[in-house]
Parts: sequence; structure tokens; C-alpha cells
Amino acid sequence: MSIASRLREDIRAARQRDPAARSSAEVFLGYSGLHAIWAYRIAHRWWRSPGMRLAARLLSQAARAATGVEIHPGARIGRRFFIDHGMGVVIGETAVIGHDVMLYHGVTLGGKSSGHGKRHPTLGDGVVVGAGAQVLGDITIGARCVIGANAVVVHDAAPDSVIVGIPGVARPRGGTGGASASATQASRADAAADEDAWLDPAIYI
Repeated sequence: MSIASRLREDIRAARQRDPAARSSAEVFLGYSGLHAIWAYRIAHRWWRSPGMRLAARLLSQAARAATGVEIHPGARIGRRFFIDHGMGVVIGETAVIGHDVMLYHGVTLGGKSSGHGKRHPTLGDGVVVGAGAQVLGDITIGARCVIGANAVVVHDAAPDSVIVGIPGVARPRGGTGGASASATQASRADAAADEDAWLDPAIYI
């Protein structure tokens, strides 16, 4: 994919996810989260060449100063990644982020140890992480999970989970007992989901 095509794809992703975006020009010129991602992509390319690692780190620090977003150039990030507002986001060196992931401001994808090796989280495709959430350690968050604002997540989560609280507790999205549940069980699960509506992370994002 050409650089121009990748830029257009990123801008489309931002416009699809942010209802405040009025034009592609506004997104291109004024969205610090995208600027941080674009700087990361250059820095990551440099990071893959051992002789360029210092330059990659310096570029990432310059991007941090300009945007308020710190992405280590060693992180691996998929396509159509979007950071809304951006300020205060930190992504560690060994973090792995899938395609179509969205982070809100104040999110940390951090480590829990000072050892070498994989020490930051892996986010599957389509994950959404609410403002202020902390996702810590070498854990895996499955595809299409939603992490509520200010959650502290230190354990793996299965795909299609909602994770809220400190420490974060995962539950299936929709609150049903699965396709094999009886109609009565499904009804009870729906009622419980209604009673637990305050757990829906969308109200905290």
C-alpha cells in the first residue's frame, strides 16, 4: 500500500469513528492522535534497522512533545488504528495492536515488570479502550472487546467481552448465556443485563 493510500485510509477511519470530524482536511491538519500514529510508522520502520534505533527513539520523543502521545517505536500496530483526543496515551515497546483498534485519551498499554521480553499487552482486532484505562502486562485482549473508562486490566479477556472495574472483570457482550440457552435462561440473562446497565462502558467513554 502506498503512503498516500495509507494516509487516506487513516483519515477515513478517523472520520468514521469521530462524529465531531467535519472534513478530511480538518482531520489531516488537526488530529494529534493521527499525527502521532504517522510519526510512529516512520519511527517503527527505522527501529527495524539496528543502526537507526537512536533516531527512531528521538523521533518518538519529538512526536510525544508535539502530540502528547508516546508510542514506543518497537510496538507493533495494525491498520486503521485511531486515537481519539490522544493526550496522555502511552504504548509500550512490546505492545501488539491489531487492526481497527481505537483508544481514547489517557490510555496506557504498559508493563508490570522490568525484565526483557514480551511485557506489554496484545490487543486483538476491533478492540475499543475507554479513557483512562490501564492495560498492563503480557496479557491478551481478544478481538472486539470493549474496555471501560478507568478500568485496570491485568488478566486475559476472551473475544467479545466487556471489561470494567478495578481490577477489570470481563463478561460476555450482551449478557446472554450462549446460543444453547433456553428461552427462560435468555430472558433472565436479558433482565440481568438491564439491571447491570451501569456496567456498560459506553456510558463512561
